[in-house]
Amino acid sequence: MSAQLDLQLSTAGRVSAEGGAGPLQLLRRAPAGPLAFAAAREPRARASLHAQWRRPDGMLEAMLPYICVLVLLGEVTGMAGGSRLHWEPHCQQPLTRAPVTALLPPRLEGPWISTGRLFRAHQFYYRDPLCQEPAHSLVIKGKVRLRRASWVTQGATEADYQLHKVGIVFHSRLALLDIARRLNQTQVGQDCAQQLPPARAWVPGALYELLSARAGQDCTVALGFTMHELSLVRMQRHLQLQPQARPWLVEELYLGDIHTDWAERQHYRPTGYQHPLQSALHHARPCPACGLIAHSDEHHPPILPTQVAVPLHLRGRWVSPGCEVRPAVLFLTRLFTFHGHNRSWEGYYHHFSDPACRQPTFTIYAAGRYTRGMQSTKVLGGTELVFQVTRARVTPMDQVTTAMLNFSEPSSCGGPGVWSLGTERDVTATNGCLPLGIRLPHVEYELFKMEQDPLGRSLLFIGQRPTDGSSPDTPEKRPTSYQAPLVLCEEVAQDFYRAPQHRPPLQKLLNSRGRCPPVAPLPFLCLVLGLAFLRWL
Repeated sequence: MSAQLDLQLSTAGRVSAEGGAGPLQLLRRAPAGPLAFAAAREPRARASLHAQWRRPDGMLEAMLPYICVLVLLGEVTGMAGGSRLHWEPHCQQPLTRAPVTALLPPRLEGPWISTGRLFRAHQFYYRDPLCQEPAHSLVIKGKVRLRRASWVTQGATEADYQLHKVGIVFHSRLALLDIARRLNQTQVGQDCAQQLPPARAWVPGALYELLSARAGQDCTVALGFTMHELSLVRMQRHLQLQPQARPWLVEELYLGDIHTDWAERQHYRPTGYQHPLQSALHHARPCPACGLIAHSDEHHPPILPTQVAVPLHLRGRWVSPGCEVRPAVLFLTRLFTFHGHNRSWEGYYHHFSDPACRQPTFTIYAAGRYTRGMQSTKVLGGTELVFQVTRARVTPMDQVTTAMLNFSEPSSCGGPGVWSLGTERDVTATNGCLPLGIRLPHVEYELFKMEQDPLGRSLLFIGQRPTDGSSPDTPEKRPTSYQAPLVLCEEVAQDFYRAPQHRPPLQKLLNSRGRCPPVAPLPFLCLVLGLAFLRWL
């Protein structure tokens, strides 16, 4: 049930071992999740004075099952070195928080990225989902040029980039063998594989070039590697409220999303974001991993702290921490309720026309059942479930959607009767709502995972949605990475790590059950297969 629950809007427009945000980021992209109604997808990001961040997808994901961190370093031309470094949600709607400022165009000069906008990035790949067994590291150098405000994705800036060099360091003989095996799968890759030493000649710390613009050499295509996320950029600042302390400035950089289909990665240009990178100097607190990543390099990959395994308990109400952005220019918030005693679920998908989630277009209510769940054999720590969607209701929230529904065939959405603004109608009898892409009954094969942040708050990760807006309606399409987490309503924090856009205004509790207690913000999380942090110099 994802932002699609098989709902594909014609107007809508880390995590993985297969196509999608993989190894490079412990988080992959996906629209709304197992219960997501609306063609959505997800994003990635990075940037800033040592900005450390996490991403939903990875670049060379196919190379390894897990990728934890990515570090981006802006280089200052002519300089040696550089700078180093309450909301109270209610279960029905997302929260409000300190004001967010979006800088258009993003200010990437100076300590972020030089006037020439040169950048240097590190990406660390691991053999395990905890990012404690390094396999290999990439060091990437290139140049970024901002172009114009995006005509497609409101609030974003389009950019061009050039790669000058990409190098790789193997941290074990096995890692060298893995990369050589992948290269040998194509004729172009075979030529590149011959440039690598035999496994017996592996030398710890040796750097091998995968791409050199000067020499005209490029082996990155054979590995499925691109940096297309640099073609869409957004930078934000906000104040993080802290108990008994002055507000703390947080700077974030959003980069474009990565296509979940490996075959499309080389050509896809993002229309959504990954999870944001955070400045190493001005990042959300606490962040146990930030210091480790900020002091790492290709020869010394960070070993992230051990996380305690949390069993999956689908009980209670889970809410989006803020406005969510999906590829194809979709903006929405989600609210799920799971009833563990009979394994039933229900969810609300609130859709908006703006990146601040202040202008509602329509709301979808869906409900059904889910299976007990089994441990995933592909994604360690994940649980595989099957969700059934058997009931749905639609509420048009603007004049355009209302008119569209009234002009549609009655038998295609809700049956006879007039649609009116703000009035909910049941669409179960018509097997869904064709104009909105809702089909009933519907089945989705999902991947779930629960974690706790350093403050003990419960987080729920739901499988990443396909970038093309399709549905994981067969076992083969089951996701292998995760979307941004939902928060257990009773434990939502004051300044939860936010989505790529402004948060919507705080609304009154609809169920009058009280407000969630204020807590500190969520730090970086290591999802199964794709997490990335950035840092700029």
